[in-house]
Amino acid sequence: MSHIPVLLAEVLEALSPRAGERYIDGTFGGGGYTRAILEACDCRVLGIDRDPDAIKRGEALMAAYPGRLTLLHGPFSEMDRLLAGAGEDGVNGVVLDLGVSSFQFDEPARGFSFRADGPLDMRMSADGMSAADFLNTADEREIADVLWQFGEERQSRRIAKAIIKARPISRTMELAELVSEVMGPAAQRLPIHPATRTFQALRIHVNDELGELTRALDAATEILKPEGRLVVVSFHSLEDRIVKRFLTERGKEVRQPSRHAPELSRAAKPQYRLLGGKPVGPSEAEIAANPRARSAKLRAAVRLAA
Repeated sequence: MSHIPVLLAEVLEALSPRAGERYIDGTFGGGGYTRAILEACDCRVLGIDRDPDAIKRGEALMAAYPGRLTLLHGPFSEMDRLLAGAGEDGVNGVVLDLGVSSFQFDEPARGFSFRADGPLDMRMSADGMSAADFLNTADEREIADVLWQFGEERQSRRIAKAIIKARPISRTMELAELVSEVMGPAAQRLPIHPATRTFQALRIHVNDELGELTRALDAATEILKPEGRLVVVSFHSLEDRIVKRFLTERGKEVRQPSRHAPELSRAAKPQYRLLGGKPVGPSEAEIAANPRARSAKLRAAVRLAA
């Protein structure tokens, strides 16, 4: 299955690319957003991805737009460092698609999906701790905490106990079947697979996705030029909560406390102007064409002068 960029028209509208400007696609993935930005006008894009496979796939797109696309391997949380390393000093827009790439989901060897058997990996990059490493070394309480915190899984303690009893666990189907058994027949009749929240939680933990997002929002703020735009597409409440809180707080005027003269504390100007009051979601037509878009939410803001 090819990668289908979610909320593509809405992302382009929010980003509003212009000729001669520079943009960062912080989650290059299949290159869907990057291609659309490059086709929208005569601009330049820096595509970032920590998945080396995504960078390799993007070489053909880079060849199709000579001199206009640069691919950078690394986490988007370090976009400020990656940008400086590429000899750039600022950008006019940053777009982040926080969903897992279809290429990652659809390749059993990557271990992201419970629908096909593969090694229990889930790493977006090629290094670090895999999901199997975590499950086979963490204690019961730590596993339960991860499933609850990052998957909001109500049966986290029962699942963790079953994992401890069954380990070592090394395959995706092995884990999926274990969770299904714990959840029982009633859960197996629900619209979503019983292991959905468990797999989500492990993926978020292994890749430190929420920490990466928090650091990326700060990094984007540092490199966006005045009137530059930040566009973020999230896929679950944990991500959206972080983005919403960040943009809300950075969109307010806040006072910098002074321990010497609290009454004279300096007012700090807002860093962003929000675009729209509510997040933008997919249309029914898009959901029908691409079911993975159903939970997507887009939030955007304009960087104000420092």
